Amino acid sequence: MTDSPVTITSVTSQYATQVAQDLELNTKEQERISAELSALQAQLRILQDDQNVLHSIQKTLGGQPVAAPTTSKPLPQQASGKNTTARPVPSKTAAKAPNAKKTTAQAKKAKAQGTKPKAATTSAQPTLIALIRTHLDQQKEPRSAAEVTSALVQAHPQRTIKSTVVRTTLENLVAKSQAHRSKQGASVLYTSVAVQAATEKAAAPVI
Repeated sequence: MTDSPVTITSVTSQYATQVAQDLELNTKEQERISAELSALQAQLRILQDDQNVLHSIQKTLGGQPVAAPTTSKPLPQQASGKNTTARPVPSKTAAKAPNAKKTTAQAKKAKAQGTKPKAATTSAQPTLIALIRTHLDQQKEPRSAAEVTSALVQAHPQRTIKSTVVRTTLENLVAKSQAHRSKQGASVLYTSVAVQAATEKAAAPVI
């Protein structure tokens, strides 16, 4: 006995719905990974800039064994676990140590003027998730991902802010119960938890 057309249509509809949901989850996961990758790439660029500065200082020092002060940061060789005990400085070399320190300071200053300020500026900027949370806390009405993106782009023109990354970040905040999501027709709107709680409290009937 063959299945009736109604049964076949119902099964097909169920499969179509499941496939649509899987595609939506797949897309959101790709956007989340893309956002994390962008953040990691920014951190990598900062580390590479630091590495260039350290290489320049190391090259300037050359082979002169100058004892490092106790307050100085460990060099990359010290992090590898090798013996880093300072060698005794010969008397002639010790006499030239002030000049070597002066040259090192000049090289560090010249190199820092090229790349260090950029890295410091990047690290001092607030994260995207912090910007989004602050923006939502300041809004009395729910906002869509597009509206949040537009507001952040206007407030921070020096940063590259993509709507897909903002939407993924908003979904992550919802998953962590740090934001509230609602729907109005076909639009998905987001509200901060504090604003949502205040709205619900104001709308509650007085007994």
